[in-house]
Amino acid sequence: MTPSLAKLGHVALNTPNVEKSRWFFREVIGLDETAEIDGTVYLRAWGEFEHHSLSLTEGPTGIDHFGWRACRAEDVGAFAEQLRANGTAVEEIEGDTEAGQGYAIRFVTPSGHPFEIYHEIEHPDAPEELRSRLKSNVSTARRRGASPRRLDHINVAARDVPSGQAWLEEQLGFRLREFISAGSRGMVSAWSAVTSQVHDLALTRDLQGDDGTIHHFAYLFDSREDVMLGADVLREAGVPIELGPGMHGIARSMFCYLRDPGSNHRVELYAGGYHVFDPDWKAIEWTAAEIEAALIWWGPEYTPGKGHPFDQTTPCLAGPLSSV
Repeated sequence: MTPSLAKLGHVALNTPNVEKSRWFFREVIGLDETAEIDGTVYLRAWGEFEHHSLSLTEGPTGIDHFGWRACRAEDVGAFAEQLRANGTAVEEIEGDTEAGQGYAIRFVTPSGHPFEIYHEIEHPDAPEELRSRLKSNVSTARRRGASPRRLDHINVAARDVPSGQAWLEEQLGFRLREFISAGSRGMVSAWSAVTSQVHDLALTRDLQGDDGTIHHFAYLFDSREDVMLGADVLREAGVPIELGPGMHGIARSMFCYLRDPGSNHRVELYAGGYHVFDPDWKAIEWTAAEIEAALIWWGPEYTPGKGHPFDQTTPCLAGPLSSV
């Protein structure tokens, strides 16, 4: 049976200032802390049953890895075999190396992004005082900060989008939903998914020509109004809004972008989007002439490639694997 991914599970973030990042993600974004073990802080949103969707570890600004949950336990080893057979170095991670998580593998994609695949994960109950009476919620919503439902997607950057996207499709089973083509430059951005979502991952050309960088990761809100209320929370907390609120043409989604003051990573408050259930979905193409509408259907003025801070990316930490 071909191995498959179920969803994006978590982002493991390194930050020079853990306490400032903890304040930001707890008090401003509104995540709940599930554990602090060996200096790493683990957090999740009120709609997330798994142990964590975000971890914070002290270190230079960067992403240690992006965690993807496999559909079955045996898929983790099957992915390892498949990746190695196709020339990708794979590191095996023993259970409990990452809090709440079982056996996993880690590897670096050709575009320079550190991925982890796991299946076994703890589903801890919320503390009794935070527990929701609505059993489909892990804990009560809107107690603190902007209060998103769950982690939604990542947007990463690289030099060669077409080959990076092809690898994601061939090796990990991503399905292309929408893309931007720019004449002779070909595909410059691609939105793809392993779920029914319009995207779990976006891969876009890095304007500085670097591999292994990240543009942002996003938390999902239930409505446009929730994103607007989130913007109020940001301003009350003294956190600048980098871009937004507004609406993307691609993904048909509401956005508001800001930066974690501890690590300088960009975070998106996200709502909307759509789901794809058609097995014969034809990826939607946006041309060079349509780029501005694709990125911002309505909202703040923005022209890509003109030195705007929104064009900047931050690094991942895709160093050598400790064992292969």
